[in-house]
Amino acid sequence: MIHESSANIQGDARGCGERLREARAAAGLSVQEVASRLRMPVHVVEALEEGRWQVIGANVFVRGQLRSYARLLGVDVEPLLETHIAPAVPVDLVSHAYTPRYQRVMESAGRRAVYVVITAAIAVPVWLATRSHFNDVAPTTASLDAVPAEVAQPAPPLRVAQSVAVPATGTAAVEADSGAPYMASLAPVNRAPQASSGKLLFDFSGESWMQVTAPDGSTLEQGLMRAGDARSFDTASVGRVVLGNASVVRVQQAGSIVDTTPYQRANVARFAVSSDGSVTAAE
Repeated sequence: MIHESSANIQGDARGCGERLREARAAAGLSVQEVASRLRMPVHVVEALEEGRWQVIGANVFVRGQLRSYARLLGVDVEPLLETHIAPAVPVDLVSHAYTPRYQRVMESAGRRAVYVVITAAIAVPVWLATRSHFNDVAPTTASLDAVPAEVAQPAPPLRVAQSVAVPATGTAAVEADSGAPYMASLAPVNRAPQASSGKLLFDFSGESWMQVTAPDGSTLEQGLMRAGDARSFDTASVGRVVLGNASVVRVQQAGSIVDTTPYQRANVARFAVSSDGSVTAAE
């Protein structure tokens, strides 16, 4: 029975191959043209037409190649595929290992315990090292620009702070006799430039490119500005301004913020400054 079945399959394969070959010839196609259209090797096309399915490989590949070839030529080979070429059957996976439920619970609890121990080993030393800083009372810091009012009045002898620094103003604060001493600071006071009627101020909160030219066309300043930069120009000396990335630039004139949105295009602002100091659109 095995030899007869094999012979039947081979006979059907040759018959199917002949049908495909005849359909190809009727369509006026060569083997090379079929292989090019199907993106299939030439020897596979020849094997399909000659019924040598065994050289192609597994049944799943034979079924796919036959369907593609038959679809191209309009030949129905589905009855032959269902009868003689069995579809691939997925392999059933059977688990041979079984872990009892209590064992899985114990393993999960053990892993959680390890995580807790590791976290405690890291967090506890850090908490102990920083706890003293949280318990300390922060010293009261006073500005050295002015002397406290209580120092100006006659009072009992005062305790002078151990570290007293004199800022740029030349005025030093004297510490009052209290539980929280005054601490003198040498940090410079960050004072923003004050706008005036004769000044045009630029404050940059991000990177921007700036070009400022005089009324006669000469360049007053040109270059890349970074966050935190500030520039100030006399209004009478400015003729034209170009600001790249204008959304990060704040412009002040005569103590007021200048809205550069009407002068922006693609986030580049271009405007002119008239002789009276007003901002107008650049020509």
